[in-house]
Amino acid sequence: MAFDFLNNLLGKKQEDLTQDKIFEQEAFDVRDIIAPPYIGVLQDHIKLGERFAKSFFVFSYPRYLNTGWFSPVIDLSTPMDISFFIHPVSSELILKKLRKKITEVSSEILEREEKGLIRDPSLETAYKDIESLRDNLMTAQSKMFRFGIYITIYENSEKELRDTELTLRSIFESRLIYIKPALFKQKEGFISCSPYGMDLVEVHTPMDTAPLSTCFPFISFDLSSNEGILYGVNRHNNSLVLFDRFSLENANMVVFAKSGSGKSYAIKLEILRYLMQGVDCIIIDPENEYEHLADAVGGSFLKISLTSPNHVNPFDLPIPGEDDNPQDVLRSNVINLVGLLRIMLGGLTPEEDSILDEALTETYAIRDITAQSDPKTWQNNTPLMSDFQEVLESMTGTESLVNRMKKFTKGTFSDFFNQQSNISVEKNFVVFGIRDMEDSLRPIALYIIMRYIWNMVRSKLKKRILVIDEAWWLMQSADGASFLFGLVKRGRKYWLGVTTITQDVADFMKSDYGKAIITNSSLQLLMKQSTADIEMVQKTFNLTEQEKYLLIEAGVGEGLFFAGKKHVSIQVVASQTEDQIVTTNPQEVLKNRQDKKDLQDNA
Repeated sequence: MAFDFLNNLLGKKQEDLTQDKIFEQEAFDVRDIIAPPYIGVLQDHIKLGERFAKSFFVFSYPRYLNTGWFSPVIDLSTPMDISFFIHPVSSELILKKLRKKITEVSSEILEREEKGLIRDPSLETAYKDIESLRDNLMTAQSKMFRFGIYITIYENSEKELRDTELTLRSIFESRLIYIKPALFKQKEGFISCSPYGMDLVEVHTPMDTAPLSTCFPFISFDLSSNEGILYGVNRHNNSLVLFDRFSLENANMVVFAKSGSGKSYAIKLEILRYLMQGVDCIIIDPENEYEHLADAVGGSFLKISLTSPNHVNPFDLPIPGEDDNPQDVLRSNVINLVGLLRIMLGGLTPEEDSILDEALTETYAIRDITAQSDPKTWQNNTPLMSDFQEVLESMTGTESLVNRMKKFTKGTFSDFFNQQSNISVEKNFVVFGIRDMEDSLRPIALYIIMRYIWNMVRSKLKKRILVIDEAWWLMQSADGASFLFGLVKRGRKYWLGVTTITQDVADFMKSDYGKAIITNSSLQLLMKQSTADIEMVQKTFNLTEQEKYLLIEAGVGEGLFFAGKKHVSIQVVASQTEDQIVTTNPQEVLKNRQDKKDLQDNA
């Protein structure tokens, strides 16, 4: 009786515990966070939540494999998982099979000879390959392996899966390599491409050491040539990045980097090295930081400001070349002047635009500068801004324009804008320092200086590099951005390479001209980026996630160097002498100045 009571009591307690467990909250761990909400395994793909995955295997290879044949697949922007399975095979077992195979092949060759049949090249090739492989295995120069490659791609729809599959097939089949989807084995293919180290597909191809080594996917580009200058050291393989920017379809370059990343240091090194090759360099310097470099190489440093003795006449004209039509040169100059006046006067109405076009043509005509006159006399009769104002005053409906022009001809700005040009740019290195120019006038001064440089470039064909630092100043106005784009696009015809530098990537990219300038620049240098701009930079230059984080974490002088279709991770390096000349570190600059002063005092 007591025993039955005890059993009933224990049974009741067990039932109560079971009921309590039913209403207990289930344990929640990390697997519930990372697991997709749904997994559906179909015959030719897997559905992972809202994403689709499809697995493939490589089943056929050509007789020869070139090094790096797998790189185009690695470089695809499509997210994918790739697994290599390499299973060693006993050399003794392979030698036995090869001995049997060579006997069969040689017997067939002899049989064909006895029957008087023509030779079969495929049999003779097979015989040579087998013998060569046997020799390598016997001398331990090679080993045999069973090799399997499995690829799983991920897309947002079945259509994108098909498109990516076509891309993969075209890449592989162009190299006589063939792939197949793992039909009815998508689960096994997915697991085989996951980091479990499990080969569940088991589609293998026998390979010896030589062709297997060509499958190594991690290949770094070399940017080394017999001509050009040293840009830095390839951080992937420590090779030298030697390149000639004038060897590409255009010699233009864009540099994006945040302040203090070493962009000015890198560009100064490039200038210094190109100067040694006889290339002229012209700099538009917003902070006067190229002055020391100009002194070191015997160049010209021209300060541009309202009180500076250096003047540039906006009405200067280029000397037409042999192939230039004087009428086209004059007309192009008038159009550019209208763009300058639009910036100076704060915008123009369509009527004012038309009036200015007519007034500019008449201003030149008064000084006997027309399409019919001798272009050689143009430089002696260049009009001034005050001459242009007098023409405007003689026209009707120009009161507003005349009033706005007065500050540039008679007001505080007249000492800069209403003077004949008196600067000399005969030296190989010329710097226009605009630090002391008022901020409101800086875009106008940039425009005038660039027009002067462009006229000089058109007059004489010679290798030149034009560096525009803090180019976003010019991008603030549509006319300035348009002129810069025209300079970048047309500079190739005159052997000019334009280097555009900016640290405000967002401001530069807001303009359609900014994007076009990047497109028309064969070289790009990206250095340390801020987290605020990195997404835009990644999208613009199609960077991988690894390259994105490389730019965020880059040290001073480190970045990515693009030349045409190739790009490498670069470390800018300089000799001790070069470093003393180009450094912008305030502490080192003061030390160099003190050392120079001590030498002068001792002398």
